[in-house]
Amino acid sequence: MVPDNHQVCSRCVMDTTARDITFDENGVCNYCTYFENHVNDVVFESDEERSVRRKEFIEQVKAAGKNKPYDCVMGLSGGVDSSYALHLALEEGLRPLAVHMDNNWNSELATNNIKNLVSGLNVDLHTHVINWPEYKQLMQSFFDADVIDVELLYDNAMLAVNYNQARKYGIKYILSGSNSATEGMPMPEGWNWKKWDKKNIKAIGKRGGVKLKTFPSVGIVDYLANRLIRGIQWVPYLDYYDYRKDAALDLLETRYEYKRYPYKHYESIFTRFYQGYILPEKFSVDKRKLHLSTLVMSDQMSRLDATERLSHSPYATIEELESDKKYFLKKMGWENSDLFDYLSRSPMAHDEYPSSVVQWELLRRMYHRFKENR
Repeated sequence: MVPDNHQVCSRCVMDTTARDITFDENGVCNYCTYFENHVNDVVFESDEERSVRRKEFIEQVKAAGKNKPYDCVMGLSGGVDSSYALHLALEEGLRPLAVHMDNNWNSELATNNIKNLVSGLNVDLHTHVINWPEYKQLMQSFFDADVIDVELLYDNAMLAVNYNQARKYGIKYILSGSNSATEGMPMPEGWNWKKWDKKNIKAIGKRGGVKLKTFPSVGIVDYLANRLIRGIQWVPYLDYYDYRKDAALDLLETRYEYKRYPYKHYESIFTRFYQGYILPEKFSVDKRKLHLSTLVMSDQMSRLDATERLSHSPYATIEELESDKKYFLKKMGWENSDLFDYLSRSPMAHDEYPSSVVQWELLRRMYHRFKENR
């Protein structure tokens, strides 16, 4: 049921399900305003200026990687952003090591997409396969804790695996498929958690009787060591291009027999079930609103088309939802009653458990003051 005070932005499709949303006198939300003030210059930069920036950056990466087996690390999930970024890096003559973090939830489609891309580009691929029993226990701990960001586990491990490979080969640049054109809007408050919060992962895991043994993880100290001491930079590589998602998909399909996913991050079966079912049912969160709104703001989709897509279920058919639900229950060792009990419990905030977010915010403020006083 839609609440009486429900409001949708007049420019994008963000609405009052984002608890920190505000609207101006024209009904335009603060997410659109943020995009215009902080992201427009990147997304709508002229081709000439973008080309100059890209050339300078490519030269820096090549120089830093001279006499090394690779000059950059590139995370590869099988999604369109990271796949297209890898294609572009090879076009520029870079020598990337592709890195994939396999948490045992890959869809068959994602596995085939990665295989075709790596084969077609003839690049080296390092795949870190997570210890499933330990990872499953950590996931169970997160479910038992009723926190929203179960994907914190994957995201944190993915960061750690990429940093580990960069350190191993003395590489200074990790190029990601992150970009402003499809991810330029900030995540609403409460829709996820800080991806560097190793302390939160350990605390929630300990609550469930799990200690981190083989799980690759990264916290604030690790981040500072990698960034400030080792000089490893994490770069949103697609921001050096006029990134158009549909054009990227067309190219990937033509060159590498790439198969599309219906929504962003659906290369993982768990992510598909999590975003398409768990988030809406337990947390009243539909991340499609943010993803589609960003495409509207970057002129890659009309507001009308975004509204139309939101009018449909994240799953194309009930049969597909039931198939994913069955797979999830079997893999987690749950009964239908376990899922019902989980969905019926009230959510808990991540900072109800020990967290490093206070220290992170303190360091962030100190850093910004330092930059202002230089």
